[in-house]
Amino acid sequence: MSAETNGLRSRAWFGATGRSGMTHRSWMRNQGFGPEVFDGRPVIGIATTWSELAPCNAHLHRVAEAVKRGVWQAGGFPLEFPAMALGETMLRPTAMFYRNLLAMEAEELMRANPLDGTVLLSGCDKTTPGLLMAAASVDLPSIMVTGGPMLNGKYRGQDVGSGTHVWKFEEDLKTGKMTQEECYFAEGCMARSNGHCMTMGTASTMACVAEALGMQLPGSATWPAVDARRYEIAQEAGRRIVTMVHEDLRPSQIMTRAAFENAIRANAAIGGSTNAIVHLLALAGRLGVQLQLDDFDALARPVPTLVNLMPSGKYLMEDFCYAGGLPVVLRQLSEAGLLNNEQVTVTGRAIAENNSGAECFNDDVIHSMEEPFQPAGTGTAVLRGNLAPNGAVIKQSAVSPHLLKHEGRALVFDSPEDYHAVSDDADMDVTESDILVIRYAGPKGYPGMPEVSNVPLPTKLLKAGVTDMVRICDGRMSGTAYGTVVLHVSPEAAVGGPLALVQTGDRITLDVPSRSITLDVSDEELERRRAAWQAPEQKYDSGYAWLYTTHVTQAHEGVDFDFLRGSRGHKVPRESH
Repeated sequence: MSAETNGLRSRAWFGATGRSGMTHRSWMRNQGFGPEVFDGRPVIGIATTWSELAPCNAHLHRVAEAVKRGVWQAGGFPLEFPAMALGETMLRPTAMFYRNLLAMEAEELMRANPLDGTVLLSGCDKTTPGLLMAAASVDLPSIMVTGGPMLNGKYRGQDVGSGTHVWKFEEDLKTGKMTQEECYFAEGCMARSNGHCMTMGTASTMACVAEALGMQLPGSATWPAVDARRYEIAQEAGRRIVTMVHEDLRPSQIMTRAAFENAIRANAAIGGSTNAIVHLLALAGRLGVQLQLDDFDALARPVPTLVNLMPSGKYLMEDFCYAGGLPVVLRQLSEAGLLNNEQVTVTGRAIAENNSGAECFNDDVIHSMEEPFQPAGTGTAVLRGNLAPNGAVIKQSAVSPHLLKHEGRALVFDSPEDYHAVSDDADMDVTESDILVIRYAGPKGYPGMPEVSNVPLPTKLLKAGVTDMVRICDGRMSGTAYGTVVLHVSPEAAVGGPLALVQTGDRITLDVPSRSITLDVSDEELERRRAAWQAPEQKYDSGYAWLYTTHVTQAHEGVDFDFLRGSRGHKVPRESH
């Protein structure tokens, strides 16, 4: 429905006559709103994932207040409403298990209420794609405002990255380089302000991806959560969404195939998280955009890594912001012919126009195309082979170069817990050339495809000075993590993928330059094993866990629910009066 030709959607509620209109208006007035707010101005919903149980999002109430100021300034009527908060640091089995539930809830709230446009407030990594998926399915004018990263961590004179140093501190504890008391102290040094992870983890990645998609205002992905300019840009978003409603500028016009290509290339240039792949695949499915797993490899190959951030590099998001932020990266991609320059964004202008004046203020943080941080072809690679017929991924910038091509003996574990039960054993039968296989950690198997793939190395090897070894898993890895880890193996073990057939002692060959992952077992032997394999017993017969395991798709399809693909629009199925 066009806002210009058919009037505002909210008028069906607040402009109604008789008992219906009286009910809608009078109950809203119990909050102290005067009758003038029902004069036909756009009603803007502010979807906030605020929660004290989601520490990355705990400041979003204040961000919402800044958005409201902007909406009022532009002549709109702002109404804040809660959507499910997903804090990866707290939720079990994983926040990914609930991303689709957030998307469902937010979609229905947007559609069922008298809203003409929405502002999406997110922070921790699953809240950003969850709200974008909801907005795509409803297709009302929408704009994203992420909550911003924490300030840089500081410990004993060095920068400490959230998530990234968790893995490092764990290794130091196991090898005696750090005491438990020192670790307790370091915890408070790592997360020292409001905001999401300040490494280039999934939260920072998805904030940048949302900006590269055109759904965030230019520059807004990187301002720290506690920087006054975070609230300035939130206020600007509040003003802009009112204009977007009048323009009828909707997500389906912004998030086109061209926009997804921009996001994929931007993700490669920033050294972003592999988790962006499953989120973008799911989002594309909501919009009917044709996007395949192989697109992430093909589109990323010509793109060098420009941003020197942990876990692949040295710096943190605060440094990225002060160096010029994502607009500098997008300008460089544009000038190199690696961006679809004319794609429209929430500003109403083309993405190249938005970023044409961006300046770099620190070329050790944001490198140039001529002298990149890492050369083209070192982004996320998509692997295929008899171990991953539908694909697997590996973050090359986090890989030890000597393991890019590797052949070794498989050590197989049916869960991360099985591995952890023996990983500290001094007599564990393991060498650094072995390949750790962790399975039944995929979408259906765990359930929820948790970030468990980068299991720590066996303590025996850590004490011997080994720093990396190949790991293969049908689960995910935190964007803050590092190491030679093959992720998202599809189909997963729980549905009978080849990963379920691997046995300890089998030989596996990884060849990242050739994009292959091969189980060196004959087809005949695999068929014999398949005939003997038994699917895991269904753990759930009711509730959300049953819904999830029954309807979730595989990693190469975005891990969305099969019944949520496609847009359902903003028309209410049935209206009561």
